Amino acid sequence: MRLAYFAWVREHMGVAEEDAAPPAEVATVADLIGWLAARDERGGQAFAEPDRIRAAIDGMMAVPGTKIAGAGEVALFPPVTGG
Repeated sequence: MRLAYFAWVREHMGVAEEDAAPPAEVATVADLIGWLAARDERGGQAFAEPDRIRAAIDGMMAVPGTKIAGAGEVALFPPVTGG
């Protein structure tokens, strides 16, 4: 699956996107964030506060318990504000 990173998540990860093949036990958005946080120092910094991370799967907003099986793209980003 393609992982896309935005804003300070992208800055910490050092890339805007990457292809990844999480292990089978990574089944949900929350699992994915935990896996990325544990994978290396960059992920540890980017996902140090997992409750602040928002996700979209194939362009649709997702909650932490959303299954990622079959996803083409998972976008991960901080909360968005605007006016």
